[in-house]
Amino acid sequence: MLTDKVNTEFITLTPAASKAVLELIAQNNVEGYALRVYVAGRGCSGLQYGMALDDELRPEDTVETLEGVKVVIDEVSIQYLRGASIDYVTNAAGTGFKIDNPHAVAGCSSCGSSADSQEGGCCGGDSASSGNDGCGWH
Repeated sequence: MLTDKVNTEFITLTPAASKAVLELIAQNNVEGYALRVYVAGRGCSGLQYGMALDDELRPEDTVETLEGVKVVIDEVSIQYLRGASIDYVTNAAGTGFKIDNPHAVAGCSSCGSSADSQEGGCCGGDSASSGNDGCGWH
């Protein structure tokens, strides 16, 4: 079965996501930078993710090249991101990166709002995508 994702032991990156990252690198004139993906914390809507263009790699980082994009994940975040998929989506809420993590557990324990709302869950998150991804550029 053919797929439009490049798989690694850790994450997948769609062609749409890689194209968006490569365009950001070109627009910001930061050739040689990598896409750093990390877990920024945990809220009531699940894991919160961060992404940044980075040129400072550490020895403990895991580095993979996917679809022409160097992707970097730190030693703590890798345990939470294993099996996740990064996509670049356009929907009614906007355009942005979306992280689909099959291992993330979401749920609102006290705020009374749905974690599946278009606003990115009960604690906010990335308004450009639905669900519990909560990712954004930092």
